[in-house]
Amino acid sequence: KPTPRHFLKHLCKSITLSFLKTKIMQLHDALTIPKIFIGLDIHKKSWTVSIQTDLFFHKTYSLPSVSEDLYQYVERTFPNHEVHLVYEAGCCGFSVARFFLNLGWHVLVVNPSDVKTGDKERYQKTDALDSKNLSNQLKAGVLKGIYIPTEEHEQFMTLARHRTQTTKKLRQTKSHIKSMLLFHGIKVPDQFDNSNWSNDFVIWLEELKFSTSCGDLALQGKIRMYKFIKSEYLQIANQMRFHCRKNNKKDYYLLKSIPGIGGYLASVIIAECGDLRRFNTEGQFSSYIGLVPGIYNSGDSEKCLGITPRSRSQLRSYLIEAAWVAIRKDIEMQDYYRKHQGKNVKSIIVKVAHKMARRILSVIKTETPYQINRNLVIEQ
Repeated sequence: KPTPRHFLKHLCKSITLSFLKTKIMQLHDALTIPKIFIGLDIHKKSWTVSIQTDLFFHKTYSLPSVSEDLYQYVERTFPNHEVHLVYEAGCCGFSVARFFLNLGWHVLVVNPSDVKTGDKERYQKTDALDSKNLSNQLKAGVLKGIYIPTEEHEQFMTLARHRTQTTKKLRQTKSHIKSMLLFHGIKVPDQFDNSNWSNDFVIWLEELKFSTSCGDLALQGKIRMYKFIKSEYLQIANQMRFHCRKNNKKDYYLLKSIPGIGGYLASVIIAECGDLRRFNTEGQFSSYIGLVPGIYNSGDSEKCLGITPRSRSQLRSYLIEAAWVAIRKDIEMQDYYRKHQGKNVKSIIVKVAHKMARRILSVIKTETPYQINRNLVIEQ
């Protein structure tokens, strides 16, 4: 009669053998399942598709920009194949990638500047050649995809960028009003002649009269436009904060604990980056924002090319602005700034922003609010 110990040993042995058999079958299936590689050149009204298998090149053709049509063609022509697809990021966003990912396809979205091209492609460029080049590089395994956001994240990012566009329109409208006053020789009172428009200044503008009704109508129209854009500007910021407090409450308040980061900037960071925990290192996060230098090194010569042009430009500019606030509020940041005094001021503030980026990732990863070093404050 088997003892419990013998029974347990036999059971573990059976489980181990079963696990190994499963893994061997999976490996066998992975090696025997045929694969196809699709390069997709996406435009608004049409797609150019290049398809090849792991054995031969199939064909290049065009079809309307309908994801379902490509899916039906692949299912009909290549049943039971493992499908790999790639296309370049562009105006069509990530909706196509999410559609095919939901079907179980392997999808890559690549930065267009990361796709290798030869000298020949400089003189011969067509949609068919572009899609075929993507298909070839996908098959060779040399492409590296970018992050594909969820639908919710992408739409929140759209709201944040709408706020940025509204900010630009608000500045434009204010500039148009002041330009009109200057053009007609109307002097703005000294107490109102600055970039911050108070309610008293708006009242002064509304009471201003031109010599003819046409001038009055033009000014009143610009004031109405200014008021509408200003209300939209304030409302979107409140909507972004509310969304973060409701859906990303923990990360929102963790970010706000860092000196220099307020409610709006915290919501912009979440909108542009999504879940910051996906970054493995501080270097990855800083590179994603664009707070790392470009470097050219060849032989014995090396030179810095300045800050990298690859960036989340709006987020990077916000962080650099926030770095000035952090210097005023945080003694440790002040000491860091003084350590680099004598260098180019622009370079120093980028270094401070880089340090802030490291703090941002740290508080999110550790889920611990940032605390100012009180020992430094006492010493000061």
